[in-house]
Amino acid sequence: MSETITLGLIGAGRIGRIHAENLTRRLPGARLLAVSDIFEEAARRAAADYDIPFAYKDPRRIFDDPEIDAVVICSSTDTHADFIEQAAAAGKHIFCEKPIHLNLERIDRALDAVAKAGVKLQIGFNRRFDPSFQRARELVASGAIGDPHILRITSRDPAPPPIDYIKVSGGIFLDMTIHDFDMARYLISDEVAEIYAAGEVMVDPAIGEAGDIDTALITLKFRNGVIGAIDNSRRAVYGYDQRVEVFGSEGVVMVGNVKPNQAVVADAAGVHSAKPLYFFLERYAEAYVAEIEAFLDALREDKTPPVTGLDGRIPVVMGYAAWESYRSNRPVQVKLAD
Repeated sequence: MSETITLGLIGAGRIGRIHAENLTRRLPGARLLAVSDIFEEAARRAAADYDIPFAYKDPRRIFDDPEIDAVVICSSTDTHADFIEQAAAAGKHIFCEKPIHLNLERIDRALDAVAKAGVKLQIGFNRRFDPSFQRARELVASGAIGDPHILRITSRDPAPPPIDYIKVSGGIFLDMTIHDFDMARYLISDEVAEIYAAGEVMVDPAIGEAGDIDTALITLKFRNGVIGAIDNSRRAVYGYDQRVEVFGSEGVVMVGNVKPNQAVVADAAGVHSAKPLYFFLERYAEAYVAEIEAFLDALREDKTPPVTGLDGRIPVVMGYAAWESYRSNRPVQVKLAD
């Protein structure tokens, strides 16, 4: 494939606009030719803001364009699998935001379509591309901390999402913890065999009324014996709390929160520093650039993308295992294949 890759963007909402900005302003090897959105005005606004030549309501205009090499899918979750299949049928390579779908059968059909078409698919688990998390994985994989024994992941949002989103998102384990499930696999380089999940509604009763929980603690048992723990909250009053720790036989690697500055003030009242960056847009700004850059490199070099369709499927399986565990109050085996 040529050095410059021509892309189409499907979905001009918040995440779509992040990718539009990165593709047009921060990735010189990319050419964003068209954007589509079910709300045509959103597509037109993105096209105007980021100098994208064409704006459409119908994504088929993108699939049918022979100039376009690849598509970036940032539409609503319920459309992802359909658009993956349509892109594959059109011979387009695909970057798709997570999750592929909330239905495992639909995920499998989409992955089959990708395999049959021979196109590449990368799933948008952007946290893998955070430099600190990448370094942690490198240290664990190199044996720098010996054999890993314990994994801890803290992931807490500054504020809950809208209730209307929660009603269709699949709940906390599929819209929030799904990132942490992927990070657990990424850091330990092994699969989780068993999940035990406990949770409560402690932030907003409306979340419980919508059928979800807002506070959770999940225990993981990996196939290789590593034990993991993930804690989630929909509301951390001090900002976006994102930390990991891997403890091993020869040491420990820790990644703390990212702050807008590292200044620390000590006075008679105590020791003070800035709060963590407020939300994922700021915390993972560089990771969003890096993940698309990795996708483009995979196309240019004809290699497997770093986050595959299977990597997109497994955290969904884990999310359903977590829900089953929470509802049955018992550990649940993670079955990755029928």
